[in-house]
Amino acid sequence: MKSIYFIIFFGLSLNCFAQLEVYNTGIIHIGNAADIFSASGNFTNTSSATLTNNGNLYIRGNISNAQASMSAGTGTLFLNGTSAQSINGSQPFKTNHFNSNNATGITLNNNLSVAGLHTFTAGLITTSATPNFMMYEAGASYTGLADSRHVNGWVKKIGNTDFAFPVGNGTYFRTVSLTSLTANSEFNVRHNGAITPNRLNVFNPLVYIDTSEYWTINKISGAAARVFMNWDNSKVPFPSLMMTDIRVAHYDGSFWRNIGGAASGNQSTTGSLTSNSVSVFNNNFTFGSVSYVLPLKLISFTAGRITDYTKTNWTIGNELNVKQYELQRSDEGINFYTLSVQTANNQNRTEFYSYDDKKTLKGTAYYRLKIIDVFNEIKFSQTIAVSAASSKGMYVITNPVDASIDLFADDAYKGTYQYTIVNSAGQQYQSGVLNIVNAGIQRIGLQSTFSPGAYILTLKNATHSLQKMILKK
Repeated sequence: MKSIYFIIFFGLSLNCFAQLEVYNTGIIHIGNAADIFSASGNFTNTSSATLTNNGNLYIRGNISNAQASMSAGTGTLFLNGTSAQSINGSQPFKTNHFNSNNATGITLNNNLSVAGLHTFTAGLITTSATPNFMMYEAGASYTGLADSRHVNGWVKKIGNTDFAFPVGNGTYFRTVSLTSLTANSEFNVRHNGAITPNRLNVFNPLVYIDTSEYWTINKISGAAARVFMNWDNSKVPFPSLMMTDIRVAHYDGSFWRNIGGAASGNQSTTGSLTSNSVSVFNNNFTFGSVSYVLPLKLISFTAGRITDYTKTNWTIGNELNVKQYELQRSDEGINFYTLSVQTANNQNRTEFYSYDDKKTLKGTAYYRLKIIDVFNEIKFSQTIAVSAASSKGMYVITNPVDASIDLFADDAYKGTYQYTIVNSAGQQYQSGVLNIVNAGIQRIGLQSTFSPGAYILTLKNATHSLQKMILKK
């Protein structure tokens, strides 16, 4: 690799091709917007040098800077190499505008300061663990942010205007914003994709901390601001939290504390929230909740034959983040096909579903429930066998129930029955007599005193008896 030493250039248009290593030991002054300085190799700006870029500085290799108090100029720095590039040195490299255009990536082993517009054209910018910073001065901005174009590491912002930090985890960009700044401030921010630390150290009223991602926000100087965060389930899994209970959580070194926020969006897709005004930073921020969300529970799945069709019912507890239910049938117990697809309500409460299968039954049919959540994970219920013979006898047709309990009884079960309905503690809620004169559907009307919950029906005479748990809607 050859080296070229530059002493002075005024108002130039210069291209350095081949693998040339450029050393500035004197003065380089790129005079105006029409001037171009292009180096295909590394560029070193020594401590005795002066670099002023008021035009266009293209570097395809690495940069090393030792010039103290460098001027940002009015021009643009282009890093457009085809192999990985880095910025090194003992002094921050300053530029007005910056175009990062390297699909293989740029590593900051030194601070890179932008005073104007940063255009993300291609590739990630990764900061060292020292740390070094992608710096945005007061009034600076950026454009072109994408999953393949963001800062994987530390970003510094100076100023008093709202700013969304272009940070991410190297796979997805995951911005966090500071808004409503009350004074000129300096903040250092990074996104962390690892498991959230100290997540069990929660302070009332918080009871839960998101485990999938968090942001470190350090205030170097300044006053108060609000923290604006967002989630995107397609990028980083978001917990099944109640929207009304989501809060911004701040770790103060001992506990995760609630700093407010009212969430908007959908917990299964995307959403956001903004904290209350915060003056104490210098630690981690993530999503918290003031309530637990219990895992989905299949309370019951039943199927029974009623004369010429099969009635199926299922009850779901703590329903949230479910995409749909598929009721499936098999005519030989091996190969299942879908009878019905029902969209979940997702209100984080107990839900009731049913379907009447009017398809001809020859011999025995087998039924199961396929549960698909919003992450496309699948769970199956137990399999229930229903045969034509199962329509014989006496059994509860629909469960859960609403205003009445409907039973089926064949000819062998004609007669007079005493019945009682008690709650799970054994307290009697209703009793009476049921006369079965003809085979078919029988009905026991429920009194208005019944609240939603589980009850036990006992029905018996001298010959027959039936005991069944009933779920009241």
